[in-house]
Parts: sequence; C-alpha cells; structure tokens
Amino acid sequence: MFTGIVEEVGAIEAITQLEDSLRLRITGRAVLEAVGHGDSIAVDGVCLTVVAYNAHSFEVDVMQETLNRSALGSRGVGAQVNLERAVKVGNRLDGHIVQGHVDGVATLLSRNPSEHWDVLRLSLPAQLQRYVVEKGSIALNGTSLTVSGVGEGWVEVSLIPTTLEVTTFGKLQVGELVNVEVDVLAKYVESMLQAGVGQVL
Repeated sequence: MFTGIVEEVGAIEAITQLEDSLRLRITGRAVLEAVGHGDSIAVDGVCLTVVAYNAHSFEVDVMQETLNRSALGSRGVGAQVNLERAVKVGNRLDGHIVQGHVDGVATLLSRNPSEHWDVLRLSLPAQLQRYVVEKGSIALNGTSLTVSGVGEGWVEVSLIPTTLEVTTFGKLQVGELVNVEVDVLAKYVESMLQAGVGQVL
C-alpha cells in the first residue's frame, strides 16, 4: 500500500525486452534506502517488485497485463517517473490509500498556469467516471491529488508549486499519458451496494 506522496523523481535508465514482459532499470536515491529484494516501489503509480538493485538504481519486471493497463509501455529510456516506497505501518497517511493498481490511462488535455498553481485537465475513461467526485481523491501517476473539477469525460486537478517541483507534473506536456487509480473506497461501496449489503432480509 502507498500514500500517493511522491518521495522523488527517478529516471528510466534501461529497458530490456523479455519474452513477454519488460525489465526496467530506474535510478533513485531516497527509495533505495534500506531497499531489499522483493520490496515494493510505486513507479508512476504502478506497484512493482524490486528484482535487483545497486547503490544508484533498481530493476523491476513489468508483465504484459501491467503494460496493457498502464502508461508504462509508453515510457522510454530517459523518461522521468514518480517514485514512492510502500508505506510503513505507523507512519502518517498524508495522502490517501493508494494500492498501486492502475485502473486506467488518461491523457493530459490542457494545463492552465496561474501565479500560484496550475490547473490540469485530463481525459477520464468512461468506466471510471462514476468513481470520481469533486473534492474527492484520485491518484495520477502515483500522486495523491484532490479533484478540483469533474465533467463528462474529464477531470481537473489544481497543483501547487511544491507538487509541480517534486513530481513529474511540472514537465508533463499536453497529449502525454497518465496512470489513473481511483479511490478504492468508492469501488468497495459500489460492490457492497450491488451485493445488497445492508438490506433487511
């Protein structure tokens, strides 16, 4: 589990094509502190398992299912990615509950800068629309954000300077792909309602 509070921005150093997956080597610093084989690191919001590491980078395998459901397959060598280690029990939950299980991919439609923040509008896959509400939580490229606006086929987030500086969003260009994870609590509520939980028998 993650919080959506990005620890640092790394870069894809190498991509190796395996038979039915990719192996990525990603640079990092903070996420490598006390790292171990099998640890989980969220890469642009995708929970991946460390299979090898050294003093300045780590390697992860990305299976075809993940490539199909996320934007990782569109990232090339040199691409910057948001990184976060799995949360430790007892730590503060400064963002929201993020699983690292991407629900879909969005496209940055526009960005409107102002003096103190940028407003980003992204496409919203139709199947995710019902889970997104204004002032609710959403994870974009692994970053816990508050929804500032939502409409048919789109969602907006307003990013403060700190978020723009410490994540990849400061350099995100219109047309680029973004990983989306909706609030898991909304999905559980929907599932319980569909199952009739709470109905009088």
